[in-house]
Amino acid sequence: MKFYLSAALVISFLTQVNAQGFQQKTIDVGNIGVTLSNVGTIGQTNIRNNPSGPPSMEYPLNSGIEHLFEAGLWLGVQSAGQTRVSTVTLDAPSGYFAGGSGFEFTPLGSMTERSSNPSSSYYSSSAIAHQEFIYYITDSNIIIPGTSIKIQDHNFPVKAVVKVKTMAWKYSFADFFVIFEYSVKNKSTEIWDSIYVGMWSDLVVRNVNVTQDAGTAFYNKGGGGYIDSFHSLYAFQVNGDDIDFTQSYGATQFLGILWRNKYLHPNNKKLLIDSGIGVKVNANFWDFRTFSGGKFGAPADDLQRYEKLKKGLAFPDPALQLPSNKTQLLSVGPVLQLIPDEEFTAVFALVSARQLVYKTDNEAARQELYQHLNWAKRTFTGEDVNENGLLDANEDLNKNNVLDRYVLPEPPLTPKMKIIVSDKKADIYWDKSSIESIDPITKKKDFEGFRLYRTTLGDDLNLKMVQDARLIAQWDSAGNNIGFNNGFQQIELDKPVVFDDDTTSYYFHYSIDGLLNGWQYLFILTSFDKGDVNLNLESLESSKTENAVSVFTGITEDNDNTERIGIYPNPYYISAAWDGTSSRTRKIWFYNLPAKCEIVIYNVAGDIVRTIQHNSESYQGDDIQWFNSFSGSGKKVFSGGEHAWDLLSENGQSVSHGIYLVAVKDAETGFVKKGSFAIVK
Repeated sequence: MKFYLSAALVISFLTQVNAQGFQQKTIDVGNIGVTLSNVGTIGQTNIRNNPSGPPSMEYPLNSGIEHLFEAGLWLGVQSAGQTRVSTVTLDAPSGYFAGGSGFEFTPLGSMTERSSNPSSSYYSSSAIAHQEFIYYITDSNIIIPGTSIKIQDHNFPVKAVVKVKTMAWKYSFADFFVIFEYSVKNKSTEIWDSIYVGMWSDLVVRNVNVTQDAGTAFYNKGGGGYIDSFHSLYAFQVNGDDIDFTQSYGATQFLGILWRNKYLHPNNKKLLIDSGIGVKVNANFWDFRTFSGGKFGAPADDLQRYEKLKKGLAFPDPALQLPSNKTQLLSVGPVLQLIPDEEFTAVFALVSARQLVYKTDNEAARQELYQHLNWAKRTFTGEDVNENGLLDANEDLNKNNVLDRYVLPEPPLTPKMKIIVSDKKADIYWDKSSIESIDPITKKKDFEGFRLYRTTLGDDLNLKMVQDARLIAQWDSAGNNIGFNNGFQQIELDKPVVFDDDTTSYYFHYSIDGLLNGWQYLFILTSFDKGDVNLNLESLESSKTENAVSVFTGITEDNDNTERIGIYPNPYYISAAWDGTSSRTRKIWFYNLPAKCEIVIYNVAGDIVRTIQHNSESYQGDDIQWFNSFSGSGKKVFSGGEHAWDLLSENGQSVSHGIYLVAVKDAETGFVKKGSFAIVK
């Protein structure tokens, strides 16, 4: 059973760790959110109790569907006649704790962020991914530097320095995984032999926005398996109160080891055998902190941990389809030897995907997971198409005489988009930057067209709006065999439009009527390219998350105060489909509001129930829980003349049924207009 520290202990712990430079960063550039720390841990162990905080391993981003308690590197070696294993993390009820047993790495400085995106404030010409974090950790210390805190059970460190580099992309074909590159250097004075490296994980797939389960009940619903063809282990949710809102896979994947100019991977088996090298990937699952032995027994010491690194389970295993609380270890080796100051690089990935068959784990259910694992693998292999670690003929795509990994084809740039909403209508404008995009592999302008997606009413309650968005329009180049060949005449403006306080020139426009005011629609605009048959490149599409905007149509500002205050739905029926999933996620709308005003709600006795300040320029719905739960932290667009209320009083209590009065005072003119509404059980 996992548990969480008391508030006092958490504060004490954070104060203590922060004094030592403890640091966390969040990967959030694509559609997967992962939290990292500079002690090497991956994940946010308090995600069950704090779902609105940084994600642990959330996919899709802002959905509440989490996949991880904690994860981290394991390193095992034979050195000076001893078996030594150092771990970033392992089975621990509260997750990382400074000086805790199993948390044997300490930071070497701060985390650095950089990006290959020229428009990012972290842009660096050295970056190869849209979001990268680089940091260093070591297991050499047996006492946390700067303190007297001894790291428990850490008497024989391996004495490694590890450079950790994480990479994430925003492309729609690569926004569901994060790659972890561990460059491990031997900083001891001894030779390391028979080296094994692994990614330990506690994959827990649950929807933290929905589930009511806590304690053991939150963690004991998991199943798992191993996919040999992709050298990946995975976890999923077998049952539980939130399973209808989850249906997802979380996975760890081994991508390769680079050592002494050799590529260590089972797919390179023949060349390695010719060099006298054998390498094997192992997968293990064990019951959380159950030290009873057997194949599902947790390892209790370095010798047992080394054995887990060295030997895996046999798959498939029907027992893993049953709900339980198991942790996982994906390991590979041996790296035959590392002399002092020599290093090797091991590469793993965290991958997520939808579970395509309801409450079932089979080949059909895993099809998207296979696709996502393949993209993670393809991203890492880059120019090394045949996975032999050598630059063969026709593989040098960028003609630099170097075998480059992480060489991704690029879709066109994501269009810059602006949405203006009004009564039952959304007007979408975008620029022409996508048309000028040049693919880094083909070196051609290969833009083909635009796609517009939209969700339908009620999709927001599924918490997977980006995935649920349906294609509603496509415009692409005429005169070829790609797409609809419908051209751009329908959307191209006679002359570009420029808006106040916006330097972008908008060349395209599309209008959608007949939307329902107050309901949420997610709009996504992407661009896509032609692909290249000669290079076996399919048509690629730009990021769906970068241009995902939640739209709420409604009445625009009434600055002349000519219209009466409106309220809908009126009467408001408690527990109607309009509601969210709890009393904290209700909403009722006020409309015909001035741009800036004060909304005061009274009961029939004349007592003030709630006072709300409205500003059309800054309103994002952040004052009520509904938008935090069902719109996430993404961009939202409102009409300006409407404001939602969550039916909670000033002290946060749910209001009772009955008649209520509302007065709206224009902040500019002082004019007051009034209305009334009813709340019905």
